[in-house]
Amino acid sequence: MYEWRRMNARQREEALRIRRQCRHPWHSPPHFEADFPAFFHLSAACYNHAPLVGQTPSRMAEFENALLETMEACGAAVRAWCVLPNHWHALAKTADLKATIRQVGRMHGRLSRQWNKDDQVVGRKCWFCCGDRRVRSEAHFWATLNYVHHNPVHHGYAARWRDWPFSSAAEWLETVGKQEAARIWKSFPVLDYGKGWDDPEK
Repeated sequence: MYEWRRMNARQREEALRIRRQCRHPWHSPPHFEADFPAFFHLSAACYNHAPLVGQTPSRMAEFENALLETMEACGAAVRAWCVLPNHWHALAKTADLKATIRQVGRMHGRLSRQWNKDDQVVGRKCWFCCGDRRVRSEAHFWATLNYVHHNPVHHGYAARWRDWPFSSAAEWLETVGKQEAARIWKSFPVLDYGKGWDDPEK
C-alpha cells in the first residue's frame, strides 16, 4: 500500500514533483444564491478497498489528473478534492449529475484496464460505483469541504492538510489563508460527517 507517512524525504519530494507537473489551481468559492443547488459530494472506493490507486506515486498523480480532467471535460467545476490510495472524494458543481457520473465511470473503466495490464491481473474488478450526495446548504458545503480536505489526516496518511500532495488542500490554504481556513474549520466542523463511508466492511 502506498503510504506517504512511511516515505523518506527524497521519496516525498519525488512524489510532490510528479504531482506538481499537473498542478491544478483552486477554484474560487461559490456564490450560493446562484449556483449552490448544483453542488454534490462525489466519492468512489476501490473494490474491497484495495489500494489500487496507491501502487506508486506516479499512479496517484495520474489518477488525480485524470479525475480532474474528466470533471472539467463534462463541465463539472471541482471546488475541493482528495485522492487516497483506495478511494477519492470531490466537491463539485455540475448541472448534469448523470452525465458526470457516467464520464467518471468511463474514466474508472479505462484506468482499470490499464492497471490490470500493468499489474498483470486479468479481469480484476477495481472500483465500486461512484456515489453522490447533494449539498443541501451553505453550511453543508463548508462541512463537506472540510471533510474532503481532512480525509488524508483522518486516515493517517498525513499529519496536516498541506502535507498530503494529492489534494486541493494546499492550494485552498494558500488562497484563503491560515486564519480564514481555521475559522471555517471551527464554524463548520466535520463531527460525524461521513461516518462509515470509508469502512471496508460496509
